[in-house]
Amino acid sequence: MNKDSLSGLALLVVAGAYYWASRSIADSTLSDEVGATGLPHMLAIALAGLGLILIVQSLLAGRTAKPAGAGEESEKKETAALPRAVGFLLFGAAYVLLTPYIGYLMGVALLIGAVALYEGAPRRWTLPAAAIGGAVLYWAIFVKLLGVNQPAGSLLQGLFS
Repeated sequence: MNKDSLSGLALLVVAGAYYWASRSIADSTLSDEVGATGLPHMLAIALAGLGLILIVQSLLAGRTAKPAGAGEESEKKETAALPRAVGFLLFGAAYVLLTPYIGYLMGVALLIGAVALYEGAPRRWTLPAAAIGGAVLYWAIFVKLLGVNQPAGSLLQGLFS
């Protein structure tokens, strides 16, 4: 089982959990024919479909023969990519866990800065400027333009109240 088939299985698990969680969304009196659960269900189905495509693609790729010597090089790349992927997963988990406490703006700014440093960005004044600017841009898009409320941060609200 290679990394693509494992990723496909992980996507299927996430899609199933997302679909199960979205079943508890209540319909409102303003719901249309699709209802409040329509989009989350479609997203779960799309995610499951992508997971299945990854699994099928990895099974079909496993049937083709690899050229001599290519196995060692691709194995080195796969083992080098795993710690990097785990690092990104940890950044995402930290963002999800900390954002309700520190707020959306600070959470996104820290995420952008941390990922940039992790990817080897130079430590100059442009790094925090890009992180803060990116956070403000995402805040403006989601909160102001799309009207999606984001967490203000319970830790910061306690400090300023």
